[in-house]
Amino acid sequence: MNTTTEEKREAIPNSVSRMVFAGLGVLLQVLWLCWLAFKLNNYSTIIQFCTSVLAFLITLRIYGLHINAAYKISWIILISAFPVFGLTIYFLFGQSGAVRSIRKRHDANLALLQTYHAPILNRRKALPYPDRITRNHAYYLQHRAHYPAYDNTDVTFYGDTCEALEAQKAALRSAEKFIFMEYHAIEDASAWQEIEDILAERAAHGVEVRVFYDDVGSIGFITTKFVKKLEARGIRCRCFNPVIPILNVFMNNRDHRKITVVDGRVGFTGGYNLAEEYFNRTHPYGQWKDSGVRLEGDAVRSLTLIFLELWGTTQKDPPEVERYLPEVPYTAKENGVVIPYADNPLDDEATGENVYLNMIRSAKDYVYITTPYLILSDEMQRALRLASTSGVDVRIITPGIPDKKMIFSVTRSYYAALARSGVRIYEYAPGFIHAKQCVADGQEAVVGTINLDFRSLYLHFENACWFCGCQAVADVRRDFDALFPVCREVTDEYARRSMALRGRDCVLRLFSPLM
Repeated sequence: MNTTTEEKREAIPNSVSRMVFAGLGVLLQVLWLCWLAFKLNNYSTIIQFCTSVLAFLITLRIYGLHINAAYKISWIILISAFPVFGLTIYFLFGQSGAVRSIRKRHDANLALLQTYHAPILNRRKALPYPDRITRNHAYYLQHRAHYPAYDNTDVTFYGDTCEALEAQKAALRSAEKFIFMEYHAIEDASAWQEIEDILAERAAHGVEVRVFYDDVGSIGFITTKFVKKLEARGIRCRCFNPVIPILNVFMNNRDHRKITVVDGRVGFTGGYNLAEEYFNRTHPYGQWKDSGVRLEGDAVRSLTLIFLELWGTTQKDPPEVERYLPEVPYTAKENGVVIPYADNPLDDEATGENVYLNMIRSAKDYVYITTPYLILSDEMQRALRLASTSGVDVRIITPGIPDKKMIFSVTRSYYAALARSGVRIYEYAPGFIHAKQCVADGQEAVVGTINLDFRSLYLHFENACWFCGCQAVADVRRDFDALFPVCREVTDEYARRSMALRGRDCVLRLFSPLM
């Protein structure tokens, strides 16, 4: 397979200048609003009093929200200490939510798609859960998050993204009806070009092809000409939530999902985007480690519906659905249970976090987790620490070489409390681990896009796949067993920290929910 150098990756045209322009535009507007608020506040004691009252009322509102406590505390401290600045920043960036028109379209579209989940949710079919714990976890995803559980689905786990890419390209070549692809980041380089050529060839043979990407995730990799290039090759392409130099609270909510669906019969998801470093064709942060899964069978239906959620949000008319849910004859080789699910920042249900919490709290022997960023809620910290002090082998793997140094410092600030409770912390010595996976007791596993940080758990559109009772669970466990020897365990190093370092960590954690 041909490889490219890091210099080649840097030479690829991108839209960073557009990002800088938009960022400067937003920064100027924020500064102007803060200046105006300060001026008005100093102009009149009445306005100053009103600002104080507003700050008090907003802090009460934040305190009463059903959101994570650490998130509340960070905002309350910021607004209380700097009322004018804090209120301005909170109104601009502190609320997860789209502008009214986008939220209305999203909610209507999600309600429509849930009518297609309903027949599966309402069936009374006994599924082969290994035990009561996995049945309860599936119950939560079905009855609270409204994502059906499926059998008759085979799951293939890929701990090597190069293998995943080859399997994905093979599936794309076999497409006869439609191809859906949704990714946070696409880089217009060799890996993507191989995919694009397949998509164009399939489109030329009458296959409907849709590509959907997040503007912020891809802005460093492609230009504004990317959509036109794909359209010229017969590929429908849309950009989610384009970056604009105008203040917009929805800019804080990004599409972090990674989905491929082929003809409604084969689907892929996981942590990897379609950019060079994910397949180790470039090495900006040492060796890149990621993972994904391939689904074949009935559960692909949910991946199709998850794709249509945000695709449909970008148009005024409801999306066509039924033609993309064909009855595909398939007999699975295994007898497991699979639940593809999604999370979004426009409701009050922290589905991604709750799935992790359920697995941690119910673990009897072990729970292993990989995450590129570790910015934990108090609830998640308590769950991890309680599991460890209750005799469960809890291990977390984070990167050895960071992609964002400040976030890496914040990640490390959470080590000490976990390590003192017996949680074993590892750093992936060869480079950057981007995989988001969790396995518990050899019974259940999750692979997807959801990091253990506040942005993934509360602000982004995410997706993952929970599965049990199949070989893929053991394959995820084997992936961890292969990772631990190449990682550096830092548990003892962080279990004993000086007072100065503990103080610095406290400061980093204080405002980490706002990052």
